[in-house]
Amino acid sequence: MLDVTLVPCLSDNYAYVLRDPATGECAVVDPSEAEPVLAALSALGARPTMVLNTHHHYDHVGGNEALCEAFPGLRVIAHASDQGRVPGQTGAVQDGDRVMLGGTALRVLHVPGHTLGAVTYASDDAAFTGDTLFLGGCGRLFEGDAAMMYASLRRIAETLDPATRIFCGHEYTANNLRFAAALEPGNGALLDAVADAERRRAAGEPTVPKTLGDERRVNPFLRCDEPALAAAVGGSHDPVAVFAAVRERRNNW
Repeated sequence: MLDVTLVPCLSDNYAYVLRDPATGECAVVDPSEAEPVLAALSALGARPTMVLNTHHHYDHVGGNEALCEAFPGLRVIAHASDQGRVPGQTGAVQDGDRVMLGGTALRVLHVPGHTLGAVTYASDDAAFTGDTLFLGGCGRLFEGDAAMMYASLRRIAETLDPATRIFCGHEYTANNLRFAAALEPGNGALLDAVADAERRRAAGEPTVPKTLGDERRVNPFLRCDEPALAAAVGGSHDPVAVFAAVRERRNNW
């Protein structure tokens, strides 16, 4: 199993330190700021060989340059369309590529919607979804449209194993789930998830990760073909229209 260390950054971001269990090779996902990441690496006794950026927004790439200064030769990988927008980028990936971290293959899923260059990096047991799929939610549509984002989320949901651990870019879970529960108050799994998230946050614990199977039971953006959810936002039989309606309500909630 891929070893993952959560690194809280800024007010509600997560960076991640990944280590291949066989070789100990190390990578950093989305270092929004350098100092907490450097502290985590020091505590782990780890030296990264690469940075993996899920998209170009500053709160996911703000620590890139300082990490490159601290670790000469560090590779910085992002989608090909983000070349010039990701500081220090040295490698460009496309959909279907594989990035090797020691003996662990990380598959690249191009998942546009939040941004046009958004990617998810997925191993056999973990996925790093950035701001595409949050626990209980999804990212805003800054560069894509509803059809694009819905297709990207369906791809994650249908491509990855339900046991895959989802590591997202922000600690938004409790608020996302409270919104979801307002739409599906009869969803028992969702009500349990709200209680669990609130308990964890009250104890100062992260809500991340949860499995993709968990998300499919509670995340409204993965449930746009569910009649109860569709009825709550107007009753459309078109899941893209349901997605758009849910996203608009979440924007204004």
